[in-house]
Amino acid sequence: MKTTIAVILLFILTISINSQSSYTNIQISGTGGPNEPSICINPKNTMQIVAGANTDKVYRSSNGGLNWTASTLTGTYTVWGDPCIITDTLGNFFYFHLVNGASFIDRMGVNKSTNGGATWNAGTYWQFNPPKQQDKEWAITDWTNGPRGNWMYVAWTEFDNYGVSNPLDSSRILFARSTDGGATFTGVKRLSRYGGNCVDEDYTTEGSVPAVGPNGEVYVAWSGPLGINNFKIFFDRSTDGGTTWLENDIVAGTQRGGWDYVVAGIYRSNGLPITLCDISNSPYRGTIYVNYTDSAGPADHDVMLIKSTDGGNTWSSPIRINDDPAGKEQFFTWMTIDQVTGYLYCIFYDRRNYTNTQTDVYMARSTDGGTTWVNERVSSSPFTPQSNIFFGDYTNISAHNGVVRPIWIRLVSGTLSVWTAIINFPVGVEPVSTEIPSSFALKQNYPNPFNPVTRIDFDVPATGGNDSKDITIKIFDVSGKETAVIVDGKLSPGSYKYEWDASSYPSGVYFYQLSSGSFSVTKKMILTK
Repeated sequence: MKTTIAVILLFILTISINSQSSYTNIQISGTGGPNEPSICINPKNTMQIVAGANTDKVYRSSNGGLNWTASTLTGTYTVWGDPCIITDTLGNFFYFHLVNGASFIDRMGVNKSTNGGATWNAGTYWQFNPPKQQDKEWAITDWTNGPRGNWMYVAWTEFDNYGVSNPLDSSRILFARSTDGGATFTGVKRLSRYGGNCVDEDYTTEGSVPAVGPNGEVYVAWSGPLGINNFKIFFDRSTDGGTTWLENDIVAGTQRGGWDYVVAGIYRSNGLPITLCDISNSPYRGTIYVNYTDSAGPADHDVMLIKSTDGGNTWSSPIRINDDPAGKEQFFTWMTIDQVTGYLYCIFYDRRNYTNTQTDVYMARSTDGGTTWVNERVSSSPFTPQSNIFFGDYTNISAHNGVVRPIWIRLVSGTLSVWTAIINFPVGVEPVSTEIPSSFALKQNYPNPFNPVTRIDFDVPATGGNDSKDITIKIFDVSGKETAVIVDGKLSPGSYKYEWDASSYPSGVYFYQLSSGSFSVTKKMILTK
């Protein structure tokens, strides 16, 4: 039978924290000393992924991250790091970054690609208050299909004089927008009522990541001081596309110990916040999330989450995302929302398994609006960082419709490399029982005949151990042509259901097949319209 769809789906419901990762790790690049990576899946085509790393590195994949092509981002001015990659509603990629223009990071830029990252334009640049320094930009597109659909928003920190402790110099959070597909950025606003110093540490305002709400609201949170040894996460919002903002910033939470802290073996580390909002049709639509790391004690930083269900007016108590016992380091977090399912995915470095500075990469997943989390290791082996080698200030992760791609940096024998993992959760495959079956089984679909949705139930046994097993479930038409892939990867032992929506398929006889190793079973179903 001719295979017309090739999809790698790795689905793990439970995993021991001491086991090796079941996810395939892919080295994106091992040259050029990459750090501070960013990654973005194209929602219009999840096989198309673009990544970047300091200071001007571009990586692109056209097969879901299995293979990558590297290039260098160039433009009118010198590209100078802090990569942020997003897409617009048309599927174009945008690579935001800092720029050395007439002087050090005196402006910002964005380059656009209309062909999946293969080529990029010369860039759009914006400069405010020269020669002040512009730092740590992040951007987002409005995907709500509302009156401001496809507008782009960017927020960042402006320094009077970067790295200087002069009390007359300060830092602040700024914002701008583009209403013309990234061709220009205007409407600059100051968001932070309270400024910080320019040292680029706890008393500096940093970490502004914009998010868009279901009705086109714009949300931004950041870290900064509110007095001596009093470090907060501030929040601001606009309901008119960034034209007006709250008169007073809302204090969303307290960040114990500040955002700048020491982790053994890491050149520089921080716990800057990441702001997200659910615009899916999940039960948690409209919920605003802020993900950050916080100090629980010496050499014990945790990955945290606060959330708001009323537009940011009030905030939850902090939720601890990492589920290990206290006393270990977790750092460099990033979080994303799958805007199809509303599920949350969080990536971070983790040392729960070691008594030294060996480091794993973990991903946590929440399907209930951030209330509970399942942690699993996604890196295939640990690495040991060196304090004289810069990793950047963040990791990153992107997700859409069950396709999840984290990105991180690792160090081996003094060489930095950038990695991802192939993680795919079959959307719609759900467990239906806590009992573990004794054998494989593929149940008859029902209803049958059907129009246009039918349910398929199947069992995965624990024979040979409780490890996840390689499973494929495929659907074929009467000629034997493969028409759909439900699962092609790993499933833990258990009983599952899947509802196949055949709205886009013609009436006729179809066959669905479950295979694992030498076991295979096929059943017939009939679609009548």
